[in-house]
Amino acid sequence: MGILSVLLAAIAGFAVGAVWYMKLSKPWMEAAGVEAGPDGRPKNDSPLPYVMAFIAMIVVAGMMRHMFALSGIDTIGKGAVSGLGIGLFFISPWIMINNGYGGRPFKLTLIDGGYATLGCAAIGLVLGLF
Repeated sequence: MGILSVLLAAIAGFAVGAVWYMKLSKPWMEAAGVEAGPDGRPKNDSPLPYVMAFIAMIVVAGMMRHMFALSGIDTIGKGAVSGLGIGLFFISPWIMINNGYGGRPFKLTLIDGGYATLGCAAIGLVLGLF
């Protein structure tokens, strides 16, 4: 059940990202400095970032499952709140540091940090189900 819960949680986190970035694609591309092709999608679009993102979701979900087991987080509510906290207070500040040193717009931090927060909340929610 552990591997299945991690995979389902990773899918949930990835799905949140798909919806998040579809809704915010134009502001994200502008803030990230990504050139758009004639179709409005990123120029030189490649499947590699999507593959890497899904692998990252598996890693995050796996570690969150481990942390939840050690901490006794065993309900949907505890999982969602704990995931939200991980995204908001661990991952988002790190994104802010990286973007700040890179001279990136704060708008990019808000967009990417928002995804980290909601994606981790979704992962936590799913892990709380199992």
